[in-house]
Order: sequence, then C-alpha cells, then structure tokens
Amino acid sequence: MFDFDQYLGFLAFLTILTIGFWLMIFLVSIIPYWIGGQLLENFKLKREAKKLEQE
Repeated sequence: MFDFDQYLGFLAFLTILTIGFWLMIFLVSIIPYWIGGQLLENFKLKREAKKLEQE
C-alpha cells in the first residue's frame, strides 16, 4: 500500500498538522485572557490615578 518514504511523509504531515492544531487551540485560549487581563489592569490603574487626583 505505502512505500516506506510515503509512510514517513504521512507521519510528518500528521505531526505537523497536530502541532498546528494544538498551537491554534493554545493561542485561541491564551491571547483573549492576556488581552482581557491587560485591559483590566489599565482600568484599575486609571481608576487609582483618578482617586489619588481627587484627594
């Protein structure tokens, strides 16, 4: 059915596909968390600066 070279190529393709899939899942789950945390931190800093300015 497959020659040995074709088998190695197929395994390389599956490996690259799997790595790409898990990288996509990782980035989709981490980047929104990172952006949301940064926005929340900026909001807290601005609120704290406004509070200190009023005092």
